[in-house]
Amino acid sequence: MTDTGSSARTDAVEPPASVKLTLLTLTAMVVGSMVGAGVFSLPRRFAEETGVAGALIAWAIAGVGMLMLAFVFQTLAVRRPDLDAGVYAYAKAGFGEYLGFFSAFGYWASACVGNVTYWVLIMSTIGAVWPSLGDGDTLLAVALSTLGLWAFFFLIRRGVKEATAINKIVTVAKVVPILVFVILALFYFQPSVFADNFGGADYAGSLFNQVRGTMLATVFVFLGVEGASVYSRHAKRREDVGRATVLGFLSVFAIFASVTIVSYGLMPMGEIAELRQPSMAGVLEHAVGTWGKAFVSVGLIVSVLGAYLAWTLMAAEVLFVAAEDNDMPRFLSRSNTADVPVPALLMTTLLSQIVLVVTMFSDDAFNFALDLTSALSLIPFFLAAAFAVKIAFRPGREGTVGDSTRRELVTAAIATLYTAFLLYAAGLKFVLISFILYAPATLLFIKARREQNRRLFSPAEAVICAVSVVGAIVGVTALATGWIEL
Repeated sequence: MTDTGSSARTDAVEPPASVKLTLLTLTAMVVGSMVGAGVFSLPRRFAEETGVAGALIAWAIAGVGMLMLAFVFQTLAVRRPDLDAGVYAYAKAGFGEYLGFFSAFGYWASACVGNVTYWVLIMSTIGAVWPSLGDGDTLLAVALSTLGLWAFFFLIRRGVKEATAINKIVTVAKVVPILVFVILALFYFQPSVFADNFGGADYAGSLFNQVRGTMLATVFVFLGVEGASVYSRHAKRREDVGRATVLGFLSVFAIFASVTIVSYGLMPMGEIAELRQPSMAGVLEHAVGTWGKAFVSVGLIVSVLGAYLAWTLMAAEVLFVAAEDNDMPRFLSRSNTADVPVPALLMTTLLSQIVLVVTMFSDDAFNFALDLTSALSLIPFFLAAAFAVKIAFRPGREGTVGDSTRRELVTAAIATLYTAFLLYAAGLKFVLISFILYAPATLLFIKARREQNRRLFSPAEAVICAVSVVGAIVGVTALATGWIEL
């Protein structure tokens, strides 16, 4: 979760406490956060749902909505400089500890599930020459992914956390093949093919359903837009956090939209929809030959390995900070001599392992993990946007610095409506599956409260807990009866 289709997903490695980050470095973190595995899967993901017209509308909606969300993070960085942990901190400050806990857990879980998309995509890429790996969801693929998963655990445990240079190196390594793809696609662009793809294929359905079907993909690729805010306490200047968020977003938006649209000028969308992932490799192979597929595949593997390392660190950071704030059990706040939060890192790896096994039972492992990542991230994003609306209506209250403007209120309101629409677009299936993860997580909240000798739930929190438990029960029942499928 954070590309995808990381997708977005961050390559931002947390710097040592003594390092102060400049605007350029923070912007690189945002770009690295959003340009991940997902962008390499965008052609097929869009072609499965929509033609050129629907893609243009979808990117316009996603662009406006996510830009408003970027403005929200910019505003909150200035208005609440005391909140240093990003998305999770905003939810807690705005709506209480229990929803703050859910936000932290959801953001963490989305990162863990998103990490699974990386291994699935790597195995699918290698599967093009080693058929036993299939689409990344065979027993052999899962076994090899498991080895990689735990190899990274032991690597990070030794102190890779300090390797801040990884972000810059990997960002360059993955952006170059994407830009080369766009340039070559424009050179081989066929206007007649593009025109035939404009309205969509017979299987695409109504224009509204086409657009709706792409929404979770656009969420996944934009995960990481909050990358600068997560490490805001390391910024040399607080205002650079918001600037980096907007600059990084605009740069990445141009890349994602370009990759999607130019692909429609190379192949009929029905053929793009049948490509194996990473579909960008198949599209370029169609245009320039076998070397194009190899070029994209190598770029993807470099990108994905760097992104996996970074998002594992990001996920562990969320649990660690929440534990330090007494919103997670104390054992998650422990770190070793290399300053790596090993218990949080272990929990992150374990959840990724569980989801990796679940992908073997999914009809489409990559898209399942992608959509679940997006769905889990929506509640944290919704709460952050709603918090921005709240402080806009109550200037000077709750520790807010300065007075909110009408523009800030409008952008916060649009971002809130956009994230609410995304929850609708996700559909009941992924909402229920999210509850299956959220409800048991409450045990961590209970443990943290007991450690502090506090009352477990306030009346409002008890209601929220009941809703999550009922949602989880319905979700498990729906899976067991076949009403919803993985």
